[in-house]
Amino acid sequence: MNIIVCIKQVPASSNVKIDPVTGVLIRDGRNTKMNPYDLYALETALKIKDMNNATVKTITMGPPPASQVLHEALWMGCDEGTIISDRKFGGADVVATSYTIGQGIKTLGDYDLIICGKQTTDGDTAQVGPEMADVLGIPHVCYVDKIIEVKEKSIVVRVNLDKTYEEVEVQYPCLITVDKGIYTPRLPSYKRSVAFKDYQVNMITFADVKDQDEAHYGLKGSPTQVEKMFNPDRNDNKVVLKGDANSLAKQLFDVLKDNKYLGE
Repeated sequence: MNIIVCIKQVPASSNVKIDPVTGVLIRDGRNTKMNPYDLYALETALKIKDMNNATVKTITMGPPPASQVLHEALWMGCDEGTIISDRKFGGADVVATSYTIGQGIKTLGDYDLIICGKQTTDGDTAQVGPEMADVLGIPHVCYVDKIIEVKEKSIVVRVNLDKTYEEVEVQYPCLITVDKGIYTPRLPSYKRSVAFKDYQVNMITFADVKDQDEAHYGLKGSPTQVEKMFNPDRNDNKVVLKGDANSLAKQLFDVLKDNKYLGE
């Protein structure tokens, strides 16, 4: 069984830099971490690997420093890592990102299952997984919170629909996105970090993808554009209220009303 896990490097804090021209995040590999939801996707794949002796490959898209998360995934137990990286891919929205990763996956050969985290913490759209499935022409199931059974030709999963659960069986090849809490992610192994210290991740560039139409990638292939992105202004302004309970309630009410958080 061949599994591909899509992972992403995201900012580790809200202290990020923004390109004033393109309005996109500057991703230089510093102050970053693996997208938390992707840790659950990785653990799901590794649990299946433990049960079925599957091969687990990881793939990410970003500048070269983003390959750091691929090494982390190798230390956790994955078998291979591939980065999709090219200046022509820069500035992509969810549509162009989904298309680009889909093209990259096509170069990896046959697969049975693609696993993604539910969403990323730097975008929160939860759209890339389903759109990738559309690009690849395969069925998908989102918001999976339990793997019920892994069969030879299909997988049975439970979907969390907020107020109810649904059990779904989907045929391979397919894509699922998993929610947090499906499994507890394991820690990277020191022994594996030593074993893979000289590992060179695979790289896919624009020259490697089958579709060579630049209009499908990066800013050119993005039907949506960020109008404006900026770091919020920070200040330490504060109001100290003093008095008994009734007085504090009245003062707090007046502050909220004066700042138009409350109506008349």
